Amino acid sequence: MLLPLSGRRPPKKAVAMSTAVPSSAAGLVAAPLFVDVVSDVVCPWCYIGKRKLETALSRLRVNEPELTPTVRWHPFELNPDLPVEGIARAAYLEKKFGGKAHAAEIYARVRAVGAEVGIAFEFDRIARQPNTRDAHRLLAWAQQRGDAGALVERLFRAYFIEGRWIGERDVLAALAAESGVPREEAQAMLAADAYRVEVEAEYREAQEAGITGVPFFIFNGRTAVSGAHDPDVLLEAIAAARANA
Repeated sequence: MLLPLSGRRPPKKAVAMSTAVPSSAAGLVAAPLFVDVVSDVVCPWCYIGKRKLETALSRLRVNEPELTPTVRWHPFELNPDLPVEGIARAAYLEKKFGGKAHAAEIYARVRAVGAEVGIAFEFDRIARQPNTRDAHRLLAWAQQRGDAGALVERLFRAYFIEGRWIGERDVLAALAAESGVPREEAQAMLAADAYRVEVEAEYREAQEAGITGVPFFIFNGRTAVSGAHDPDVLLEAIAAARANA
């Protein structure tokens, strides 16, 4: 769903980023592109949406090889009330879908769409449904250090394909190391409970902005797309946002 942002307040960080290039420079450089993605690491459609965004940006760079989009990741919790230790996947599926059989029907469509974008979902390998607050804290911390894209990908793959328990801090630190972030530093950050306030504040901002489902993409703080839409839809939104830069 393509949405204008009039009357809808994007997260504060998205607004700040969209003004990074002053309008006086418009005639000197190509229109910049800032992409804010609101998502949860246990959302299969967010993983699919990431792939479709990557395709859209790749197609965009064919005509604009010098374009370097800035992609920022923002937290959303599909299950904010889950206990820190998570719950058994079977219990989660029973509560959310009415049981494993109904869940299998729903996930069959997700698997089919995932296959189209190169994701081989392995839902049966997931043993527990995690609380994702620590994962979002890790991403917020990593993003302050630079591009968190590799860690986002590693978390998605670990959960949806490998069935890793991403609710465990040692596992999160290991995944951080596998994506190029020092393991010991990640462990120390998680143990110190850092970035909890920031993550909780961003989640509230998303809710206050009217974001109720993910993935949710915001382009240049001006145009938004709700859902894992095809690259053509994302490119349309990008064009609209850049035209108004």
